[in-house]
Order: sequence, then structure tokens, then C-alpha cells
Amino acid sequence: MASVGDRRRIDRGSFPALLAALRSEGYRVLGPTLRDAAIVYDEITTEADLPIGWTDRQGPGTYRLERRNDGALFGYTVGPSSWKRQLFPARERLWTARRTGEGFEVAPEPPDERPVAILGARACEIAAIAVTDRVFDGAHRDPGYYARRGRLFVVAVQCGQAGATCFCTSMNTGPGVTGGFDLSLTEILGPGGHRFLAVVGSEAGGRVLDRVPTVPAGDEDGPAAEAIVARTAASMGRSMDTTGIRELLPSRPEHPRWEVVARRCLACTNCTMVCPTCFCSTTEEVPSLDAEQVERWRRWDSCFNSQFSQLHGGSVRQSTQSRYRQWLTHKLSTWHDQFGTSGCVGCGRCITWCPVGIDLTEEVAAIRTPAPTATAPRGTP
Repeated sequence: MASVGDRRRIDRGSFPALLAALRSEGYRVLGPTLRDAAIVYDEITTEADLPIGWTDRQGPGTYRLERRNDGALFGYTVGPSSWKRQLFPARERLWTARRTGEGFEVAPEPPDERPVAILGARACEIAAIAVTDRVFDGAHRDPGYYARRGRLFVVAVQCGQAGATCFCTSMNTGPGVTGGFDLSLTEILGPGGHRFLAVVGSEAGGRVLDRVPTVPAGDEDGPAAEAIVARTAASMGRSMDTTGIRELLPSRPEHPRWEVVARRCLACTNCTMVCPTCFCSTTEEVPSLDAEQVERWRRWDSCFNSQFSQLHGGSVRQSTQSRYRQWLTHKLSTWHDQFGTSGCVGCGRCITWCPVGIDLTEEVAAIRTPAPTATAPRGTP
């Protein structure tokens, strides 16, 4: 029986058995698939649903799919969707209240009891789940989030390439997966054949792997897997100096760079929608026409929406400049005060999916540079 820490090799021809093993354990399998000219996460029934032989090319405000010259199953970087959606749905009914005599009886929304296996989680995404675990835990733990979290099986995949907007090494969140998984896979191509190095991370992971044809990892498999992660780390598309960043951003609220970036920002909310850790939401009550029932729904919101900071008398942050400053300062600085960690994992999604290509690593570098000191014009006494 496979135990925690065991390293086994799965030959390419045996990979479908892993999907079958997950389903036989009762998991609904979610993983990468091609849809709408992007690699997104959706239900996986067979290996044919995976983006076999596809990769993505990303840059600020740019995303394109391209064919690879091999049959890699996981030869891409992160796309527009994140695993946050599985734990914190974009729209969720929280409870239903029905009229009973002179009052109402409130019934919480029953949880979906079916366990879910996510296939292909990268290091930055597992780090993001650890961040949202802190967000939704606290004095008032979110019951829906933790009900789904407790039924989650994580199959991690080590990154075989870095995207042009990736900077996980700057945030110490990747590219190597070191924990937070039930099974970890490294896809190895080249000498020795197409294969996967599997590492067991939990008892549940061991039970699944026992259902898959494997052989002990060869002497060459471990070094090959380590070389893949090292190559990915050396090819990061971006970097960000995080030295003193927690103190830097709040200390420069009037830096002229905030105005510069605000002139480009569309306040479209794309960055917060694709971010794997942003958690802003709002709630609304939806009554029935006969007033006998009301439902409370929660849906994603964004601090870039002007009404998000609406208080009595108006919005606290009326300008795009103030909203962008709030988002970046919270993400990289004051998040530490709330949750003891940064809110950024360096996945680069906010850079790729910004329509005007705003790059937060460039913004931090610009704000780190002291603002120029105004000088009096010549001839001024």
C-alpha cells in the first residue's frame, strides 16, 4: 500500500487509470480543458478532455493558445479560471426563509455532499488555497467554504514552464509544489519515455494511487523532475522586489504613479475576477412574488466597483485612482495585518487578463522610486 512520501512512476499509457481511480473513489473530477479559446477548469471524464498537445502564450493583456510539438497533458501555465471558484462559488444561495404564521423559518442551503478532485493544481494555486483558508476561517468561519474544502482532493502538477507574466518565485509560492496536495505529479518528457513521477501526500492519495498501475520511481526520475522545476524557476517572466513592501505602499499614498496607473485602469474588475485570492462579495435578498419566501444569495463583487465602498452619504472611494491604490495596497501590504500573509501568489493572472496590460510588478517598482521633488522655475527668487 502506498504511504505518504512514496514516489512512484506512472507510464503515459496508465494515466487514464488515474482518472478511473478518482471516479471509483467517488470523486467528481475537475481539471483543465479547452473552451472559448482558453484553457479553463471544468469537469473531466476522460483524458481526451485534457488540453493534450496545447500550450498558452501570455503577456500583459495578451493570451493565445498554441500547439506544442509533443503530447504533453499539462504543458501550459495558469489560465483565466482558478480553483477559488470551486471553494467560493461566484454565485451561491446561502439560505431560504419561508413564512410560517407571523414569522419566517430560515433553512440554510444544504451542502453538496459529493467530493471533488481537482486535477492539475499548480504551486501558486495551492498557495492561493492556503491564503483563502485563512480568509474564510476566523471568528465567523464560512460553513459553505469549509464544507467544500473538507471534500476536496488535490492532484498537484509541477510546473514544466513559466509564463511571461508569472512571478511566483518572487512570492516564494512556486514553481515547485512542496505540500498541500494528496497526490503530486511531475510530467516528464524525453529520454526514458513520456511518464509521470507521482508523490503521495496523504492517506487518501495513497488509496487512489493503489488503484493505478505504477512501478517504483527509477533513479533517473527524481533528478529529471527536479531539473524541470529548476528550469521553470529560472525562466520566470516577471519578478517583483518585495523588500519592505508591507511598509512601502501605505507610506506613499500620494505618489504620482497612482495617478498614472489610474489613467489607464478601466475599473473593469477583470483583475479581481481572475485573482485566486480576491474574496470581495455582496449579498442580496430575492423575495418571491407572493412574499411567502425569500432567498439570500452571495455573489462575487470587486473593490473596483464604485458602489462597493458605498456608505451613508456616498462612496468612500469615488475615483479609480483611490480604488486601484486600495486594491494594490491591500493585496501586498495590509493583507498581512488581516491574515498574516500576502494576498498575492505571483500567478500573473491580473497582468494577463487586464485589457490594457497593467502590470503590478511595474507599478510596485515605480512606487518604490521616490517621487521627483518639485523645483522652482528659473528666475524665481
